[in-house]
Amino acid sequence: RHGGPPACVRENGGHAPSAESLPCVRGRDVTEGSRESSRTAQISADLRRRISEGGFAAGTRLPSEAMLSAEYGTTRSVIRGALARLARLSLVVSRPRGGWIVQAAHQTQGFARMQSFTEWASEGGRVPGGAITSRTVGPADAREAQQFRIRLGEPLHRFVRLRTLDGLPVMIERSVWAPWVAEVITLMPDDVRSTTVALAEAGIRVASTNHRIEAAAATTEDAALLGVRRSSPLLQVGRTTTTREGRLVELGVDRYRAGAIAFEIEAGQTVRTAL
Repeated sequence: RHGGPPACVRENGGHAPSAESLPCVRGRDVTEGSRESSRTAQISADLRRRISEGGFAAGTRLPSEAMLSAEYGTTRSVIRGALARLARLSLVVSRPRGGWIVQAAHQTQGFARMQSFTEWASEGGRVPGGAITSRTVGPADAREAQQFRIRLGEPLHRFVRLRTLDGLPVMIERSVWAPWVAEVITLMPDDVRSTTVALAEAGIRVASTNHRIEAAAATTEDAALLGVRRSSPLLQVGRTTTTREGRLVELGVDRYRAGAIAFEIEAGQTVRTAL
């Protein structure tokens, strides 16, 4: 060969790894496949470090693949591989036409305190959000009549509510409310921050019990609200909400987007984890 292998050009900008930590490809000194694999692993590790150190905040969009490719002096295919590794660790998630979004680190909480999504998220440093997307009043079915101890067909208030973490949709709440709290529910605005707080302000203090966890397929409505494909797997949690005195307030079904929430059992206790 004449003149030796081409020199490597790296763009650091004070953020990307140094030349010593990210070796470049010089000609065909090593196989292209192994070199790409090594570069992918190193870039993935560096992006993970930058996320953990706060360089990219939870809920924000990462630079585009083209920008990262220029910054790290490599190809877009290598960048995609690095981002895919982070996605498998639930550190980032790809959004259609939205790029790669940073997800927050894992958080856990005791199952017994799951009655307040807002409280749980806030204590973990996340930004909770919610919006009621539909409200209806319909007749109680047999199960609802039995649970609420009312007549079959008695009108019940229901709503569907989309919940977000750091601005990203993660869960759909479907709630059926006891007749005795109907007035409070009717007065709640669609953007109510916390139904638990709203009920407490009306003198109704609640606690959550009797959870049932199972897999479910996304309906057409689920898919539209969560931004997933119809029939995508979701994690479903059926729950009842009662007052501290045991009076039933709500029958709820929550459906979580895959990759957003995990439930763990440790030493006999079930905890919820944000991914």
